[in-house]
Amino acid sequence: QVQLVESGGGLVQAGGSLRLSCAASGRAFSSCGMGWFRQAPRKEREFVAAISKSGGTTYYADFGKGRFTISRDNAKNTVFLQMNSLEVDDTGVYYCAADLSGIIAGPPDYWGQGTQVTVSS
Repeated sequence: QVQLVESGGGLVQAGGSLRLSCAASGRAFSSCGMGWFRQAPRKEREFVAAISKSGGTTYYADFGKGRFTISRDNAKNTVFLQMNSLEVDDTGVYYCAADLSGIIAGPPDYWGQGTQVTVSS
């Protein structure tokens, strides 16, 4: 089993930056594809970014391209999401996810508890 704990969320002004971290426990972390999802109030949970098990391939939702960067450090069992030029519409609960297949091509196997990101104008 893989346990995921997010951190780094908080309140930030529009135009600012946040760096989210997801600490994973479990021997299978290096075999997991990792991803970030978010859910804004009254909206469906949506994909944000994903990274392959080796870190060699990344994917981003259109709204994150050029602003968000996903990375991972397998030696530290940690995945990151760097968010720059934040907008009010980026507000929501951000969830870390892991999938034992090595990629995220369907419902992830594991989810973190989420961390709140609030962007103010």
